[in-house]
Amino acid sequence: MRKNSIKNMRINNEVQRELSGIIRDVKDPRIHPLTFVVAVEVATDLKTCKVYVSVIGTEEERAATREGLKSAAGFIRRELAHRLNLRNTPELRFVIDTSIEDAMDMMKKIDEVTRADRHEAPAELS
Repeated sequence: MRKNSIKNMRINNEVQRELSGIIRDVKDPRIHPLTFVVAVEVATDLKTCKVYVSVIGTEEERAATREGLKSAAGFIRRELAHRLNLRNTPELRFVIDTSIEDAMDMMKKIDEVTRADRHEAPAELS
């Protein structure tokens, strides 16, 4: 199975959907409530899975969430095995993805610049 095959993409989508629900059900207080599974890369041999997680919060909350997910990886993997019928249940590795926060910061900066431009724009002559 090739990395970008339709089957692999389908497995990635199913694993991402199930992981989103499972992570929401984990009762570890370290896991921030605004934690989202952004992307999933399951290896072609189904042995490993890289889970890209976005946490909307501070750097400390991201670190705590990563530790909470790391410690709950066994539970999450077992739940994934119950929900999906795969030949192998992949070992999960969690990676913090900051793309959502970066996009929000960029939008704030764009808004600030456009507001500043509106206030500095000279009045048009009639």
